[in-house]
Amino acid sequence: MTDYKEMWKGLGLDLETHDAVLDIVGKAYQDVFLSQNNRPKGMEYFDFVMSEIHGLRIKELLDAKQEGRKVIGTFCVFVPEEIVLAANAVCVGLCAGAELGFELAEQYVPRNTCSLIKSAFGFKLAKVCPYIESTDMIVGENTCDGKKKAYESYKDIVGNLYVMDIPQTKSQAGRNLLKAEFVKFAAAVGELTGNKLTVENLKKGIEIVNNKRNAILRLAKLRAHNPVPISGLDVLLANQVYFYDNPERFTASVNAICDELEQRIANKVGVFNEGTPRTLISGCPMAVPNWKIPHIIETSGATIVGEEMCTGERGTQNLTNVNGNTIDELIDNIVDRYMKIDCAIFTPNQSRLDHIKEMATKYKADGVINYSLQFCQPYSHESMTFGKELESEGIPVLNLETDYSQEDVGQLKTRIEAFIERIKK
Repeated sequence: MTDYKEMWKGLGLDLETHDAVLDIVGKAYQDVFLSQNNRPKGMEYFDFVMSEIHGLRIKELLDAKQEGRKVIGTFCVFVPEEIVLAANAVCVGLCAGAELGFELAEQYVPRNTCSLIKSAFGFKLAKVCPYIESTDMIVGENTCDGKKKAYESYKDIVGNLYVMDIPQTKSQAGRNLLKAEFVKFAAAVGELTGNKLTVENLKKGIEIVNNKRNAILRLAKLRAHNPVPISGLDVLLANQVYFYDNPERFTASVNAICDELEQRIANKVGVFNEGTPRTLISGCPMAVPNWKIPHIIETSGATIVGEEMCTGERGTQNLTNVNGNTIDELIDNIVDRYMKIDCAIFTPNQSRLDHIKEMATKYKADGVINYSLQFCQPYSHESMTFGKELESEGIPVLNLETDYSQEDVGQLKTRIEAFIERIKK
């Protein structure tokens, strides 16, 4: 096994704390993922990725930097990866999925701040995220009031933060704002990398990201079958790795799993028995290693057949039109695609509710579990209003509000088991 301690030390990580974090995550991964029965063989690739998530992948980023490429870190699906790749930079998701360094974080943000925001601070302040330390630019985005104000402090501790404004309405004015922000972002990326956008490299960036989205959407569609050929946990893992991995390698690996699943479907092989209750998860994103709710669901007698989350179809459901003869036309195409993201920041947000209904039908879900992080106002509000409408249309709903801790596991399990009993009937 390769020893990466010198690499981590060179990035300024707190090695003792980092070792402890890797040990905890490794044990959790063993308990949550490797304990599953009858997993697709193709998931071995993702097991390898997770075993090397702070090792080989970080070395690849540092090797890219040695070659003169820049590394751009992101927290959100609104950051246009097409533009990053067009400038020959590397786009990676950043650590924000564990209750780590929260006491340190609360020196910068209030205690009643959602876990995702506090985690972004905690990973940096505790010096345990090699992705953050490998970046040449970190892109923040004003997708909620919490992030908007938090970034004012975050810039002081990371030093390389670029903040992008995001519209709050799906209107012409909102679209104009997003286009202006994407044009500014493209200029900033060009200045950072020294590479100008061209029609050719922008089309190439669009093609790479479209291929990645197509692969993960192909995987999603296969879950409509009964018995379901892959667990929701494993698909969530693929959606999480989507943000970290080399895009071409990721695309090939997901398509290989899809080939395997198609054979499973033909042979009527599933990871759960036919007739197992089918649930759809909707709500806040779940970054590594936030596996609490899905693990409870799939060890309580149900399976997950879809994720209406940023780490799911909300982030991947639409492709970018690659047709265009000028940079401006291609930027317009990118803007059109990102304006379709059903983030809870938008008001009104009927398209998100429509998408939940569509997914519930498409994947034959017996019920919807709305997941909100504590203090996340946009998703908590929508879980209440959407839940009432879904129930009125005969779709059972369970609203859950939690954080990154393990303290409420027992309570959550009781509520989830009761919901599963309800949808069985």
